[in-house]
Amino acid sequence: MTTNAPTRLPSLSRTQAVGLAAGVVVFLATLIVDIPDIEPAAQRMLAIFLLAIVLWITEAIPLVATSLLVILLQVLLLSDQAVVPLEESAVTAAEVFATLADPVIILFIGGFLIADGAAKYNVDRNLAALLLRPFIAGGARRTVLGLMLITALLSMFVSNTATTATMFAVLLPVLSALPAGTARTGLALSIPIAANIGGIGTPVGTPPNAIALGQLSTQGISISFLDWMLLAVPLMLVLLIGAWWLVTRRFIPSDTEIEIDMSASFNTSPPAVLFSVVAGLTVLLWLTEPLHGLASSTVGFIPVVLLLATGVLGSKDLQGLQWHVLWLVAGGIALGGGIGASGMDVWLLGLVNWDLLPAIALIALLSFAGLAMSTVISSSAAANLLIPLALSLAVGLGMNAALVAVVVALSCGMAMSLPISTPPNAIAYATGEVPQSAMISTGLIIGVVAFTLLSFVMPTWWSWLGLM
Repeated sequence: MTTNAPTRLPSLSRTQAVGLAAGVVVFLATLIVDIPDIEPAAQRMLAIFLLAIVLWITEAIPLVATSLLVILLQVLLLSDQAVVPLEESAVTAAEVFATLADPVIILFIGGFLIADGAAKYNVDRNLAALLLRPFIAGGARRTVLGLMLITALLSMFVSNTATTATMFAVLLPVLSALPAGTARTGLALSIPIAANIGGIGTPVGTPPNAIALGQLSTQGISISFLDWMLLAVPLMLVLLIGAWWLVTRRFIPSDTEIEIDMSASFNTSPPAVLFSVVAGLTVLLWLTEPLHGLASSTVGFIPVVLLLATGVLGSKDLQGLQWHVLWLVAGGIALGGGIGASGMDVWLLGLVNWDLLPAIALIALLSFAGLAMSTVISSSAAANLLIPLALSLAVGLGMNAALVAVVVALSCGMAMSLPISTPPNAIAYATGEVPQSAMISTGLIIGVVAFTLLSFVMPTWWSWLGLM
């Protein structure tokens, strides 16, 4: 009998080893050192938070392991099951563990299962081919516009990673047929850019969106699926058109010829048809949440039950979900809950006279922090760290908490300058068609535009429309 079990522990790079050691030192020092004016629960939470920062930035252990460690340490240090009990526990163990089944996690399970079903029954690829047909006749630049619009549309409802992989399955033969030059770079680069931008459009598009919704729920604030789209889609469209103009003018000559196989052969078997009906119904219910009143998380659980009950998807499909992403999000929700419950947010607010900083400057600072941090570490990890702190600042200063959380989440989703910034970037870079210099320069330009809009334009626009 053979197994795939590893025969030795993974080795750590120098950065990881230093990060692991530094995390332990920072954690223990924060617990032991006498910090002025901080309550015991807040001091323990500060130690957990600083440990998470070091581990997420250095990736000394897998990102998901850090999230789960955050949950475990909150149970052991802050809850009613703490190994060294507090005079009054900040949370119960049940409340901490409940983050693993937070409504936002349920929403993402539904989204992930629909994405897996779309790939299983080849719905995503056929839909992309069908939607692209109107753009083929207008030249290479119009074709790229079609590719980016369709990629963004799919990324709104399917994970941007899965969308990028699907689109490259369509495009790889096209890339190999093009002569070496900038056109190949532009075509390959357009897909991750569109997938990243499209991901901000819905709550299920990318993990930072879910993290923001989860953190807002701890404050008793709810943003519906449709409301999130009303906030994000206008920005998404502006950035998408701007990115298309930038990519085509920089890399794709107007006389470039692109030939893409537009054949679409939809699976008409009963399971495939039933999947399409359930997926379409789910999206429709998400978009009409104000009419029927069902929360988006409840709607997201409907396809899970229906698809598994009818056998359209099976236990192997459920096992194949991106559980590491779900647990990463859960760790962020737990982190935010712990910061608030322990009083760490109150202590942090007291360190700086934030009243001296104008609201618009604070929003710009948080937006820049989200963009910068997500460029060099996982956008999910950056959102996990920044959104709880941003919300604490917003609540303490009497600012609009929903505005702050949405701005930080969208900023984290706009980091696309490096292969490590997002999985779509990594997929594109792995094709060998995108030089890192092209990715950096293009991503920085889009990031600066996104930062400017999120900091100085969108808050006013949202206010005029009555969305915030």
